[in-house]
Amino acid sequence: MSPKSTGRYSEHDVEHYDRPRRHTRPRTKERPTYDDAVDGVVVTVDRGRFTLLVEDRTVLAMKARPLGRKGVVVGDRVRVVGDTSGDDGSLARIVEVRERATTLRRTADDDDPIERVIVANADQLVVVIALADPDPQPRLIDRALVAAYDARMQPLLCLTKADLRDPETLLHTYRSLGVPWVVTQRGGDLGELRDRLRGRTSVLLGSSGVGKSTLVNALVPHARRDVGVVNAVTGRGRHTSTSAFMLALPERGDGPGGWIIDTPGIRSFGLAHVEPEQLIEAFPDLDEMTEDCPRGCTHGTDEPECGLDEAVADGTADPERVASFRRLLAARSESAY
Repeated sequence: MSPKSTGRYSEHDVEHYDRPRRHTRPRTKERPTYDDAVDGVVVTVDRGRFTLLVEDRTVLAMKARPLGRKGVVVGDRVRVVGDTSGDDGSLARIVEVRERATTLRRTADDDDPIERVIVANADQLVVVIALADPDPQPRLIDRALVAAYDARMQPLLCLTKADLRDPETLLHTYRSLGVPWVVTQRGGDLGELRDRLRGRTSVLLGSSGVGKSTLVNALVPHARRDVGVVNAVTGRGRHTSTSAFMLALPERGDGPGGWIIDTPGIRSFGLAHVEPEQLIEAFPDLDEMTEDCPRGCTHGTDEPECGLDEAVADGTADPERVASFRRLLAARSESAY
């Protein structure tokens, strides 16, 4: 049964196009050294073909057979051989994937043990949330934050359509976590958002219809990303971005522009790969309070003798911060739909 028919993978997942290779012995023990390989970065993936940025030109490439089932995703830094001219009809080969600094991952659902990497080597996750049209999905926001903390990426909330609703209600929920935020509205100034993106590689993640593509087009005028509308009956947006795409932000006189990675709209975010100890490590102040917890303590609300409860009781921990952390912890097993 194909991945597409099981629902675990769609045509936009890299794994959908990675087919099993025959196990054959190499004809010689001497393997190529690829001394002539050049460096590149993957900017998009489309049906088994990879668009790379090599120096100042765009190069189309395929994955070399020796890489086998090793996934190559947007943001990967790779070594390439073959025709790297970027001319029409040219095709290079990716022969090596450099070690990743970060990997933003998810699973198809919470019972699926198979992880998939969404993007690599990004240092900031920008969770784009519309304040209205469509309404915010707090559980999906929580799950995105969990994925960011697990990946050791800096999260940023970007609240759009502030002309339709006051952002304060939503901000109150996340203030105790210390998550930074920016607020935007239709036709408004994006100076604060640009400052947050400057010099960084940022992934834009959000549901369809929240205004993500509109932001991308405003930040990178030549991007021409399709803009969708929200269905008045379902309250959900139409998918307009069909694959992740990495774009260079225009350089500014006072510093580098940075990079943004636009991703397809999401409706769920499986977190089967995240363990409680991984999540609490993202909160050093709370982690320190759990040193004397019983073995196997998940630090959840119903755990007996959890150090977080003791810290709240003696006044050394902020109750709202502990409650917010436990909400994220619970988001690992709650439905995001």
